[in-house]
Amino acid sequence: MDEVKFNDPKRLGHLMLDLETMGNGSNSVIVSIGAVEFDINTGETGREFYRKINLKSCIDKGLKFNADTVQWWLMQNERAREMAADPSGSMLEDALYAFHLFLVPLGEKTVKIWGNSVRFDCGILQDAYTACNYPIPWNFRNEMDVRTLVAFAPEVKANFPSVGILHDPIADCIFQIGYCTAIWQKLNNISNG
Repeated sequence: MDEVKFNDPKRLGHLMLDLETMGNGSNSVIVSIGAVEFDINTGETGREFYRKINLKSCIDKGLKFNADTVQWWLMQNERAREMAADPSGSMLEDALYAFHLFLVPLGEKTVKIWGNSVRFDCGILQDAYTACNYPIPWNFRNEMDVRTLVAFAPEVKANFPSVGILHDPIADCIFQIGYCTAIWQKLNNISNG
């Protein structure tokens, strides 16, 4: 699954980002990057991006492990542990360049990029771009926060059925898109009703 899927040439306007990391602070080692294009009004999904990252390439760029997070990974299911320990990932620089190329047809300066929270997903990815001396390939003004949206209708997320494999970034993106779209629709029905 280490590929970019080009299955929908339309621009849906939004991109859900999910990182799996070895820390929860700035400059954390990145295990994998997942992203799914979507329409916030309908929940329609489009193109997907996924890359496993070679952990040593992150360390070589000065990114850091957090012991608590490493212990947390060791407590996860076998599939998640295997994903986190897989040495066959892309070099960090190559993955970041591939993500940049993925963003170009989406309208890299206009696409809304969602993170759970912005400081985690978008922030850690921005730290990785900085560590590699690359500019971020999105407009920081278009960063959107899943947690802020959830705060407007937390019951929607609480009752939304989870999908896919836990800690798989594409499955996490699809799940987040589902409940964010449901909240968005609920808020728009309230404001239009």
